[in-house]
Amino acid sequence: MNILAVNGLTKHYPKFRLQDITFTLKWGRIMGLIGKNGAGKTTTLKSLLNLVRPDRGYVEMFGQDFHRNEKQCKQKIGVVLGGVDFYMHKKLSDITAVTKRFYPNWDERAYQRYLDTFELDPTKRVKELSAGMRVKYMIALALSHHAELLIFDEPTSGLDPVSRDDLLHLFRQLVKTGERSILFSTHITSDLDKCADDIAYIKDGTLLKSAEKFEFVQSFQHLRRPDEKGELTLEEIMIRTERSSYDV
Repeated sequence: MNILAVNGLTKHYPKFRLQDITFTLKWGRIMGLIGKNGAGKTTTLKSLLNLVRPDRGYVEMFGQDFHRNEKQCKQKIGVVLGGVDFYMHKKLSDITAVTKRFYPNWDERAYQRYLDTFELDPTKRVKELSAGMRVKYMIALALSHHAELLIFDEPTSGLDPVSRDDLLHLFRQLVKTGERSILFSTHITSDLDKCADDIAYIKDGTLLKSAEKFEFVQSFQHLRRPDEKGELTLEEIMIRTERSSYDV
C-alpha cells in the first residue's frame, strides 16, 4: 500500500516548468528525490504539499485525496523545508510551545524522549545549534505528533560527514518498523547509497525515472563507456545524464 502517490503534478512559472511528475512511495521506505540545483526538487515538494498551488495533478496521502483532506493529512506529516532560520533567536522551548498547539495528538512524553535521544537542550536558542542539531530538532517535533510521513528538502546539505552519517542512520531507524516513510530531496547522491530504498530523478522539471534503487541504477548502465568495468554509481549516473540529452 502506498503512503504517498503523486500523479501528473504540474506547475508553470514564467521561466520554469514542472511537468507531469508521477511517483509513489510505499510504507516503511525511504525515497531520495535527486536532481541538480534548480531541477525542480523543491517545487515538487512544495507543490505536492499545496504550499504552492499546482496547475494540475493529483496527490494522495494515507489513501486519501490530499487536497480534499489537507487538514487531516497534515496532522500526520512532518515537513522540513529550508530549516528554521526564521526563529534563530528563539529558544527551542518557545518554538515547541507554539508548535504543539497545532497538533491535538501532541505527545509530550515522546517529545521529552526525543530531546534526550538527540541530546537537545530546550533552553538553547536556534542560533546556538549546529545545522545537524537543527534538523534533529525538527525531526523531534515531527515525531512528537506521531508523523507517519516525513518530507525533507536537502536535510544533509551543509552538514559535516559525521553529522550526515548520524542523520542517515537515524532515517533508517525511523522506517525500520514499517510505520512511517521518508521522502527527501538531495543532490548529494552518496547519501542515498547509505539509506535510500527508492530513487526519483528530476531533470529540468521532468521526472526521468522513479524506481527501487537497484532497478533505477540498472536502467542507466547503458551510459557506461565500452572500456569501463563495474556499475556506474548514482553520482556517475547523474553527472553523465546532466551532460547529455538522455531521456527515459
